[in-house]
Amino acid sequence: MIRPAVVLLSLLGSACGPVTLGAQPFLLPTANRALLEAGGETRFFVGTVGKPWRSGTFGCVRTDGQQLHEGWDILATERDKQGEPTDAVRATAAGTVAYVSANPALSNFGRYIVLRHRVEGIEIYSTYAHLRRIAPALAVGQSVAAGQAIGTLGRSANTREGISKERAHLHFELGLRLSDRFTTWQQKNSPGQRNDHGEFNGRNFIAIDPFPVFREQLRLRADFSLARLLTQQTELCRVRVRATGFAWLRRYPQLVQAGPKGGKEAIAGYDIALNYHGLPFRFIPRTAPELKGPARYQLLSVNEAEQQARPCGKLVIKRSGQWQLTGAGERLLSLLTF
Repeated sequence: MIRPAVVLLSLLGSACGPVTLGAQPFLLPTANRALLEAGGETRFFVGTVGKPWRSGTFGCVRTDGQQLHEGWDILATERDKQGEPTDAVRATAAGTVAYVSANPALSNFGRYIVLRHRVEGIEIYSTYAHLRRIAPALAVGQSVAAGQAIGTLGRSANTREGISKERAHLHFELGLRLSDRFTTWQQKNSPGQRNDHGEFNGRNFIAIDPFPVFREQLRLRADFSLARLLTQQTELCRVRVRATGFAWLRRYPQLVQAGPKGGKEAIAGYDIALNYHGLPFRFIPRTAPELKGPARYQLLSVNEAEQQARPCGKLVIKRSGQWQLTGAGERLLSLLTF
């Protein structure tokens, strides 16, 4: 397996002229640049207790590949006399403050911030978790510049085991928002379940692997396209949904194919391509005659090689020789189309 730092170093070495991660649209969120050094992964990522650095990267990297980690855990590089981290956490891109959770008891993210960005017209969110401090006066709706300090790296969390000083890190995520009505959806589907974060509950976001984003920025520079990157995911499965008018279609039209021109039939549903952890990256309109049967969700195909290689999304399962959507897969589609 090719290591991330080796890939990034090769891109830096092959580029014409100086290249920095300070180029738009995305910046690394701390001063830790070990990822750009040969063998630097062990000084950039922190794994879970007793596990190697890979368990602090994105993807099927935990519980023997069965558990998804939705971001990067980036190690501290600066500490005070007590050994506590002092690294500044900075906005990965220009945007606005979407959500601030200052009470560490309310989430295993501890203190965290969510920023909203628009890149190529795409609404994308970044999350900064386990903060020691949040920048004073940082408030929802406030504009932030790319690289602006928004907090201090830390180890806040509400988990019983906590985070040790040695493992102090920033949990950094990029993601897309699934629904405009998460709170109502949860009340309907999980009545009585606690929700301290409203529409910014983590279940209402689907993560994007940061590594291809930074890799492609370095490789393509001015030709980098977030929309193209999103549409080039490897397909795990394709599903057909009998639903229209849901928020994702309005928020991410770049991922929706145009309907048939001059067609007399109205769009009645979509075929949706999902990647291994559930990112919906292609929507193909379908008319009523194309929607066979009464089922709201229909599993059309499964990439078995991809499921075997990356099983942690747990979206599909094979029973009696037939592939089916799991409960997790159906819940994702339910929220997406709500």
